[in-house]
This record gives sequence, C-alpha cells and structure tokens, in this order.
Amino acid sequence: MGVEAKKFKRNHRIVFICQYLMEHPNQLVTLSFFADYFDSAKSSISEDINFVRDVFQENDLGDIRTVAGVSGGIIFYPTIQDRDLKDLFQRVAKKMQSGKRVLPGNYIYMGDVLQDSDILNRLGKLIASRYQQSGVDAVMTIETKGIGLAVAVARYLNVPHVVVRRDSRDAEGSTISISYLSGSLQTVNKMELSKLALAPKSKVLVVDDFLRNGGTIFGLLSMLEEFECQLAGVCVFAENTDQEKQKLPPHESLMKIQMVYNPEIEHFELYTEPGSFFQDQAFEPFTTSLH
Repeated sequence: MGVEAKKFKRNHRIVFICQYLMEHPNQLVTLSFFADYFDSAKSSISEDINFVRDVFQENDLGDIRTVAGVSGGIIFYPTIQDRDLKDLFQRVAKKMQSGKRVLPGNYIYMGDVLQDSDILNRLGKLIASRYQQSGVDAVMTIETKGIGLAVAVARYLNVPHVVVRRDSRDAEGSTISISYLSGSLQTVNKMELSKLALAPKSKVLVVDDFLRNGGTIFGLLSMLEEFECQLAGVCVFAENTDQEKQKLPPHESLMKIQMVYNPEIEHFELYTEPGSFFQDQAFEPFTTSLH
C-alpha cells in the first residue's frame, strides 16, 4: 500500500508561509515551491499568500510583492515599525551610557554595542530596509569591527558580504591593493581585496562601524573604483561629528557622537544624538559621563 500524502490545513500553511518568508527576506520564492511542499493547488497557495500579504501590511511587518513571468514568484521586503525603531534607539542608548567609552587617543569604544546579537540583528534589518530597493549586489566592509554589522545587513538583503583586509592572506589568491590615509594623524595604510571576492560592475553598499574622519571609507570607495563597481550607498553605525572629514558622498548614520565639555560638572561628556536613520523620529539625545 502507498503512503498517503499528509494534508495540511490552511492555518498550518499560512503559519509556514509567514515563517518562511520572514526567514528568507529579499529572496524570490515561487508558488510552485509552496504548492509542492504542501501538495496543494497553486490557486490555494495564491489565496494563502494574499491573506498573509494583507496581515503583513496591516501590521506594518513588510511588503510581499509579486514577480510576474514563468520564473516569477513573490519577494518579501521587511519593514521596521516605529515602535521597534524607538525600542532599538533606547537599547543602544542604554548600552552607550554604561562602561568605559573613550580609549587612549580619544577613540570611542562601541564594540560591546555591536556584540549584542539582538541589537546587531535589528540594525542589520534596519539598514537593509533602507537599501533593499536599490539593487544592491554586495555589502562591503573592512576588517574587523564592521564585519558583524555587514553580515547582518547582507543577510537581510540576501546578498554576499565582502571583507576588505588590512594585510595579505595567501589563501585568497591574487589581490588588488591600495594605499589610503587613515586617522587624524593622516598615516598611510594599506587595504587589499581578493580579485575573486567581488564581481566587477557590482552595485555595492559600504557599511562600517564608525566614521571618524572618513579616511577608511574613502579607501573603500577607491577599492570599488578598482573593481569598476557602482556605489549603492555608505552607511555607518556612528559618526564622530568632532572630526573634520574628507569630502565624502552622501552617507547615512544611526548615531552622531561628539565629546563636549560640561562646565557644571567640569569634565567632558559623550554627547550622542540620532543620526539620519532616525531623523523622522522624535528621539532625545543623551550624554555619557566620561569622568
């Protein structure tokens, strides 16, 4: 006797479709995939997807778009709710207001913020939602602190992440190397990338953890020129508004940071305000004591 195929109720199909789409953002999924999985007619799957689409839109969870054609299907584009934006900003603010923030050389430490897996995941989703309609082919960063953020963004965009190295790696084959000015002392450093890591003519989103004077970002843009790639955008977690920056193309930041002297308490504080990602939100700046 043959084994009878398992029949799924509609509510079971809907839960699975919701979960699958949220786990595979910015990825084309055919109706045939769901129809074969559930052993159901495409017309039934289409009705299920329309229901899920309405629920997602009503709750501001994202947009499910239909791609016509023989090889078409649906793509889920996630969005960020205002309350999630507020919660994310408050989480980052709370983190920034604890621990030692200024290191020797006036470097601002934010490693623990980007090591928080929940914050990192939310940041990745937020940045990806800004650029997911821009035709991004890859997300680029430089080692090491920006790697986690770049991976999170690339995951939500469903594209590869590319890590530019500061030194040679024999296992990566032939590379393209450039020199760039980095830091307030304008020291000359080197960065390089394997010729196999990035396809020429790609449209690339540049992501990094911190923008100080723009030297590293400018180096990454020069690297893109070497690969004949197009810039999709530049996004950093935080930028230091104290520093004089090289002239850069338009860029986005989630936080703007500067050290300010508070005469009432007679010492410096770290003043943090929302960056361009939160410009439409009424979030209050906050300070972190450096005493």
